[in-house]
Amino acid sequence: MSDEHGTPDTSDIPAGSPGGPRPEPLRFFGTTWVRHDGGYAARRVGVAVGSLAAAAGSCLVLRFAYQGLRIADVGGFVIALVVVMFAVCTALAFRHTWDGFTRRTAADPERQASLRGLLTIGFVGSLLAYFLRSLIEAPGEKLLREDYERARAAYARRSTRRTGNPARRGRRS
Repeated sequence: MSDEHGTPDTSDIPAGSPGGPRPEPLRFFGTTWVRHDGGYAARRVGVAVGSLAAAAGSCLVLRFAYQGLRIADVGGFVIALVVVMFAVCTALAFRHTWDGFTRRTAADPERQASLRGLLTIGFVGSLLAYFLRSLIEAPGEKLLREDYERARAAYARRSTRRTGNPARRGRRS
């Protein structure tokens, strides 16, 4: 679609198709999100089931960690602190991931670096956001569709042919 995103894979675009912008591939979906073909619905179901299963498995691992703290008898305050920490980090990770699917954010490497640990701790929130978004659409489809439609409209404006001689328009008296 543009030079800033690199050259996308065009192996699934038939030969002889008209020029213009190419859609960006989306993880797990490729370019099937454009026309909702090529197993798009099955991929959405697979992504939803997979992210929900990963979230459930992650909760099981967190449950084992909680039981380990109970067995170690570290005290009620430490257990409460760990539970609150995971709950807050999960909520923040959910919100950050959901916002990443719904709106463009400025690429700020320092902010991303500072959030990396928090998002790692709250990984269950990211998985749940991915699950819920896959129930609505392919995660990230909205933003890519907006970019693709904008690029197609710009291409259509650039490629339309003019009628008449533009030099003669200025000479009318």
